[in-house]
Amino acid sequence: MSGDATTDTLVYILDDDEELSDSLAWLLESVGIRSERFRDARAFLRSYDRARPACLILDVRMPELSGFDVQQLLNETGAPLPVVFVSAHGDIRMSVRAMQNGAVDFLEKPYDPQHMLDVVQAALRTARERFERAAVECELRAKLDSLTSREREVLGLAVDGMANKQIAARLGISAKTIDVHRARIREKTGAQSMATLVRDVLRLGLRPAADR
Repeated sequence: MSGDATTDTLVYILDDDEELSDSLAWLLESVGIRSERFRDARAFLRSYDRARPACLILDVRMPELSGFDVQQLLNETGAPLPVVFVSAHGDIRMSVRAMQNGAVDFLEKPYDPQHMLDVVQAALRTARERFERAAVECELRAKLDSLTSREREVLGLAVDGMANKQIAARLGISAKTIDVHRARIREKTGAQSMATLVRDVLRLGLRPAADR
């Protein structure tokens, strides 16, 4: 097993079957994966820490809030938490619903221990990728927020693929003024070039807005 996917990561186990949760926690601990167990969905939601890469092993059928309810609440908050569903009563309809709503896997109980470990390792790799992407996005958003309204406007038109002369004509200012704005944008964002900044903005799906 590769250790890089589990360093500083956590597996949340949300299942009202205490015996199964204990067994799964022991299985994960046997390969050095830390976990936290919850039998109550609301307790998990209160404890979930977005500041740490993690994945969630989630039972479908639970009292009060079902696994699908929990998944919906996580989706509504934009939580970057890969979800692996488990169920003793799973069917194709459940599996399709879970995957369409963003689950990374759906396992039937009783599951094969090695297969579960493989699924968890993959989910933790996904968790770290999402976590790192979210950190980069947050940093870039902060840099974009430091721009003036005009600078955001210039950057937005550059993202649309416009050249300096086109941007100048659109905004009714000189190309030399556009050069000044571009230089300030690069300085404030720490970008090596406008091309790399535009690439990062597009890659992360951000959109600099002129008006706030």
